[in-house]
Amino acid sequence: MSETKYSSDLLARAAKIKLLLLDCDGVMTDGRVYFLPDGQGGIFETKGFDSHDGIALRWAKSAGIEIGIISGRQSAAVEERARSIGMKYLYQGRTDKMPLFEEILKDSGLEPEQVAFVGDDVTDLPLLARVGLAAAPANARPEALKAAHFRASSSGGRGVVRDVIELLLKAQGHWSRVMAGYDF
Repeated sequence: MSETKYSSDLLARAAKIKLLLLDCDGVMTDGRVYFLPDGQGGIFETKGFDSHDGIALRWAKSAGIEIGIISGRQSAAVEERARSIGMKYLYQGRTDKMPLFEEILKDSGLEPEQVAFVGDDVTDLPLLARVGLAAAPANARPEALKAAHFRASSSGGRGVVRDVIELLLKAQGHWSRVMAGYDF
């Protein structure tokens, strides 16, 4: 990602972002849902999250970019991921995401152009059309790719969140500070 060249329009959009909203399945995860026995005759659901995305989410928060999830599925694994990262917003179990987005705008006091959203499917199209920076994983549905300002080089669950956050941090002048913490 560090070798990527960004257009001036993309950098201008990314420089304004104060809130990054994410779909979960197909963005934060590869879209697979695992149903496992719970040892008591029941089943529980789990998902896998990318560790590169996790560290990038922490960098974004340290740079003052708030994070949130709007997901169509309800999952305890997503709740834990949001809690462990310290995400400000978590909405699950709704595929109609626009009313939730409007609620977030009202709560945050932000304008749509100050919000980025990463989505991968047709349920994400209204939000992708409304935000200041729309992004999609490399393996997103064609409709989501067409709506995106930024097409990540990584697939969902494989670093797409990291790709988007690197763009934001570079556009906002935070990238060298982040990297300075790892120079030795």
